[in-house]
Amino acid sequence: MSTGPVADAYRLLVEAVDALEAAAGAGAVDADLLAVLPLCRGVQRRLDRISVAAASRLDRRGTFAERGYRNPTAAVMDLLGCDRGDARRITCAAEHVHPRTGLDGAELPEALPATAQRFAAGAIGLEHVHTIAAVLNSGAARRVDPARLAGAERTIAEHACLYTPNELRTWATRLVEALDQDGPEPDDHPTPQINELTITANRTGSGGRLSGRFDDAALFEAITTAVDALAAPRDGLDQRSPAERQAEALADVCAHALQHAPLSETGGRRPVISVLITLKDLQDRARAAVLDFGGTVTPESLRMLACDAGIVPVVMNGVGQPLDVGRIRRTIPDGLRRAVTARDRGCAHPGCDRPPSWCEIHHVTPWEHGGQTTLGNLVMLCKIHHRQIHHTDWLVRIRDGLPEFVPPRWIDPQQRPRRQPALVDVA
Repeated sequence: MSTGPVADAYRLLVEAVDALEAAAGAGAVDADLLAVLPLCRGVQRRLDRISVAAASRLDRRGTFAERGYRNPTAAVMDLLGCDRGDARRITCAAEHVHPRTGLDGAELPEALPATAQRFAAGAIGLEHVHTIAAVLNSGAARRVDPARLAGAERTIAEHACLYTPNELRTWATRLVEALDQDGPEPDDHPTPQINELTITANRTGSGGRLSGRFDDAALFEAITTAVDALAAPRDGLDQRSPAERQAEALADVCAHALQHAPLSETGGRRPVISVLITLKDLQDRARAAVLDFGGTVTPESLRMLACDAGIVPVVMNGVGQPLDVGRIRRTIPDGLRRAVTARDRGCAHPGCDRPPSWCEIHHVTPWEHGGQTTLGNLVMLCKIHHRQIHHTDWLVRIRDGLPEFVPPRWIDPQQRPRRQPALVDVA
């Protein structure tokens, strides 16, 4: 590729990339570095569009077949030296967002016209196209009337501009399933459920292996709920793998059962906080406090700790003597926590998949500002997003009975509200 228009364009592209890399070097200001990330994403999407268009033209011309390839995916894998998944995303987009050739040689329009339009505009990427194609080729989608499915494709393409690929898959799948009202044909001979557990001791006499299968959803749910309640990382320094944490959690569950002790509730036992607070600070609505192990915490950290915990208030006088030690009380009653869990189904922050057992409850309007401990003022958040809400410019609010999040302006200048796609109505 030493001469020709492609070689000339490539040299110009290299020069532009070199200039961008230099501009985003160590001396760049924060505003420029923040601008570089979406800019690079936009350029990457333009390059992906060029790759997809080239793959489509090569396939339609029969170039891959002439070189001995039975399908374009295998050719792209060899040409780019990439995995099959990466190659399939390119060829899948080529099949769905570019014109096709019919069996009679006639040119056919794009299989996904609305998706093709947004892909060409750079509003969505390869992964979005692959996700839309997968959902619209599912069994449920094939049972939907073609006209209604075309309307669904337009709706899904619109939402693709707002969702990540995983979020889009969740939302679009729900939409297609809602359109497929009849569902699959009933199976008169359903596959029998298999529930089995094999315990094999090591020949050395120390330790062993467990392997199992549980087709019964209720049994599987009981096991996973008990294990998950104890499998969360102990702290930020916990280096155990998820498999190691789950193995030790299962052993803990069995040890509790053998000792006839109640298992940990879903989500684990909430933390108990002994808050040392002066009478004056109490009257000033907890502007400062000291925890059991010492150290004055900031109001933001205190509010985060107290969002979903057991609180024991210890009121001190001016010379450090306890005036009153309160009784432990849960800031979020169990029944109310279950209601929040039923609504949010885990961390409500868009893009987060942490289950309820790893989450805490956050007051949208803090109690010191008059916020009430009611369903309309509570949201379920994992520890990471709980800290984010308390310590960054992200905002959370309840609208139409569901939580939604407003990003800072540096992420989205328009500050468009975001929701978990699983909570968005597909109607």
